[in-house]
Amino acid sequence: MKHAEALLIGGRAGVGKSTVALEVSALLRAARTAHTVLEGDLMGQVHPAPENDPHRAAITERNLTAVWANFAELGYRRLIYTNTVSVLPESAAMFERAMGADVRIIRVLLTASDTTTYGRLVGREIGSELDGEMANSVRKARLLDERSPADTIRVATDGRKVTDIAGEVLNATGW
Repeated sequence: MKHAEALLIGGRAGVGKSTVALEVSALLRAARTAHTVLEGDLMGQVHPAPENDPHRAAITERNLTAVWANFAELGYRRLIYTNTVSVLPESAAMFERAMGADVRIIRVLLTASDTTTYGRLVGREIGSELDGEMANSVRKARLLDERSPADTIRVATDGRKVTDIAGEVLNATGW
């Protein structure tokens, strides 16, 4: 394989992006398939956000470009990347700039009902952030549903085992 491939796992807060990505990674490790995993949310974690980059897009892209260059130099060509909105059309340009114009992008949107998501967030958000996180999650779910490109693979996570979800996601890549 000469060109890079990026599996973008998007979805609302509480849908299981990180958990699924780590399980996909476990499946790939078991198959001895070289790959990398990046939590996209961490690529732009600066506070306060720069005035000229309020949504942290520029710092995220700079970090992705630098980290990917290191991976590519070592021969890696497959990236698993999680971020809520990574499946949206405007993200493709960032990955093309960071990984090369011929990068193959596989978009997977994980979905879950409000009830399922709330149950997951209650277990995760033990501080003062639960109400805001749930409201943001509902808003992002609607945005993702409306704006994800037609080639986005939608995978429901309600009531399913993470191993089954990860298997479905991995099958979508052809890896």
